[in-house]
Amino acid sequence: MSEVEGTVLGHRDGHGFLRRDDGAPDIYLAPQEMRAVLHRDRIRVRVVRYDRKGRPEGRVLEIVERRKSPIIGRLLHENGTWLVAPEDRRYGQDILIPKNATANAAVGQVVAVELTEPPSMYSQPVGRITEVLGEIDDPGMEIEIAVRKYEVPHRFAAETLAQAAQLPDRIRPADQKHRIDLTDVPLVTIDGEDARDFDDAVYCEPLKRGRGKTAFSGWRLIVAIADVSHYVKPGEPIDDDAYERATSVYFPRRVIPMLPEKLSNGLCSLNPDVGRLAMVCDMLVREDGEIDAYQFYPAVICSHARLTYTEVAAVLGNTRGVEAQRRKDLVPHLLHLHEVYRALLKQRGTRGAIDFETTETQIVCDDNGRIEKIVPRTRTDAHRLIEESMLAANVCAADFIERHAHPALYRVHEGPTPEKRVSLQAYLRGLGIGVSLSDEPTPAELQAIAQATKDRVDAAQIHAMLLRAMQQAIYTASNSGHFGLAYEAYTHFTSPIRRYPDLLVHRVIKALLLAKRYHLVTGEVQNPAQPPRRAPPKAAAKPSGKAKTQASAQEMEVWEGAGAHCSANERRADEASRDVEAWLKCRFMREHLGEEYGGTVSAATTFGLFVTLDELYVEGLVHITELGGEYYRFDEVKQELRGERTGVRYAVGSRVRVQVIRVDLDARKIDFRLVREGEEADRLLARGRKPAPASAVDELEVVHVRDRETKAARGKALASRQGAGTKGVAGKKARTAGAKSAGAAKATKSRTRR
Repeated sequence: MSEVEGTVLGHRDGHGFLRRDDGAPDIYLAPQEMRAVLHRDRIRVRVVRYDRKGRPEGRVLEIVERRKSPIIGRLLHENGTWLVAPEDRRYGQDILIPKNATANAAVGQVVAVELTEPPSMYSQPVGRITEVLGEIDDPGMEIEIAVRKYEVPHRFAAETLAQAAQLPDRIRPADQKHRIDLTDVPLVTIDGEDARDFDDAVYCEPLKRGRGKTAFSGWRLIVAIADVSHYVKPGEPIDDDAYERATSVYFPRRVIPMLPEKLSNGLCSLNPDVGRLAMVCDMLVREDGEIDAYQFYPAVICSHARLTYTEVAAVLGNTRGVEAQRRKDLVPHLLHLHEVYRALLKQRGTRGAIDFETTETQIVCDDNGRIEKIVPRTRTDAHRLIEESMLAANVCAADFIERHAHPALYRVHEGPTPEKRVSLQAYLRGLGIGVSLSDEPTPAELQAIAQATKDRVDAAQIHAMLLRAMQQAIYTASNSGHFGLAYEAYTHFTSPIRRYPDLLVHRVIKALLLAKRYHLVTGEVQNPAQPPRRAPPKAAAKPSGKAKTQASAQEMEVWEGAGAHCSANERRADEASRDVEAWLKCRFMREHLGEEYGGTVSAATTFGLFVTLDELYVEGLVHITELGGEYYRFDEVKQELRGERTGVRYAVGSRVRVQVIRVDLDARKIDFRLVREGEEADRLLARGRKPAPASAVDELEVVHVRDRETKAARGKALASRQGAGTKGVAGKKARTAGAKSAGAAKATKSRTRR
């Protein structure tokens, strides 16, 4: 049997999997194999058998590397023993803590543990407490747990803070050299009300030039992006910290920034009425939305206003309203932005780009950081015009880099794999949607399906399935286009404050503007023919034909490594954000235990249904055991559970009513129970309360039932006071009255259910 290396992925149920380094399917690890290893350890295993479905099972041969990061958990004291129960259930084992290694933490507090003895086949892991985070109910504790659980860097190095402190508070005359002065151009920022850093500003004006066939009619669109690369230089402490983080991480009420606050909220934030350094993408957009020409250049700008999406939407909706009067000097420019947005939107349709209608939600927290409410996020034309402007600048950046054949990081999004295409086709066919997909589906095909189904009641679920059919977007040096947006080349240029790939793209563009080349390994900008002063590790000392090709391959390998790092950290940030949101939602739903809500089945699995509540926008699980005494079979093609005896079907998009029955805060799980028709009336009757009758006849029947029950009770009391002879006769009458009462009650219940 073969031997492979990889990373352990623990499971809360005790078993685990080996994520192989070669990307092949995961290998199952039985619970006994997991006793000596922990989640995220690196190990080597031998495949010892295959199950009925051909899935491999492994045996641990060697522990290659132990994960050294702290483990977060809660301190417990059981039977005289101190131990920490990991907050991440994938670790699978509690950690023993010697009495002298508790760091004065109290029982129940959240702590960080460093392992001093790893687990073995016959012993639990042992550790010592290195940090006491506080009580589980402390405001913001869920974020403190998440950043450590997912190893999100949340403290800047001392060298980084020292370097940031030495930066100027405002731009200096020396910073403005060799830059175009755009301070008189009325650029504006448009962001959400709670935004604190502003990395993009926009301006638009109509433009006509020339005559005849060479005439141009359209708009000049300027997108100015904060010039972070002017302050963050390769190899410096700020750059090292930024690369390690790769992205800012957004939580409700808190952000873990990629850059120190002096940069992200100060020097690099395009705050209104102050001079700022920017990299500008200056575009000419035709009336049909085609970008006719573009140029990049460094500039000095001054934002003329900090606008919100709400303000801009109000201006576009009523050019004579209060908001328009308050911003009357900017109204013409906002209208031009709206015009160019509609042209770009038209071009999006021509390309066949995918535009799904999905419901995004926003968590509104109170002063203690707890969920106050969850509301749908409304997207207006103000949001969309900024999105289309940023897309246009990103496309120009990708085209500029590709034309110069310079290595860089592209944002690549590939279409459905053959397996996902077949599954999607079967799913659509099961819904009666007779749209066929080609062997290599185009974005236009999926967009056509989205358009054809947008008015269906299950449109949201169909669009979700279309999204799942596509692959995840990544950063890579190998450009293969962006499937969802229908671009042949696409990159990220517009958010260098919060994304490291954008910062790298800025450095590449600056080098190309100087007719030079940016070397990622050394951070140097040199002439194309000039070799880097410091060669990459294991690189040939220097060049002749074949060696030159080898150096180029090594350079691409370095860029690919950077792309993989940024992609992985982006996923880490998303997981940490989702973890915090799940914790907050569980905490929120604990206050709604026992309550009933209408909802929609968002996913069907072999073990139950995931249901999203209408009013609260929270998802939970209806386990298959809560569906009643029926055997349900999962249909993977139709994405539904079907009862074998009754034929009852629960498919994605089905409407159901559920009751909140259980909330597991540690596991981030919410459990529902299916409420069947008529159960509410039954419970009200059991409590002696009258359910709302379906008609006057039903109401009268309920009154009759109560009368008979009262008479039966009186007869029983009378019988108990009479002698033995009469007792038998009275008892018989009472039993007869009771039987009639029960029969009437059954009839009433039956009619109520109907």
